[in-house]
Amino acid sequence: MPAHPTDDSLIEYPCQFPIKVMGANVEGFAQAMVEVVRTFDPQFDADRIERRESSGGKFLGVTLTVRATSRQQLDDLYRALTSHPMVKIVL
Repeated sequence: MPAHPTDDSLIEYPCQFPIKVMGANVEGFAQAMVEVVRTFDPQFDADRIERRESSGGKFLGVTLTVRATSRQQLDDLYRALTSHPMVKIVL
């Protein structure tokens, strides 16, 4: 068993790590996700967000590529995103 929880990670930190988030296609969704991400990656560049609407236009998927520095940071970011009221799913 690894001495530290990060020892079993296949990710080498620091790295650029894409996170996909889906929610209702409403005004402010992407900006709200940027605000969450910036609490974990203050240098996050919002201009690099990839957006994709669902075929019916009801949902919006955004890919946010963050600078991941540790497994703990990613775990905390995933928890913050999944608990956000505008978010339906995080991948």
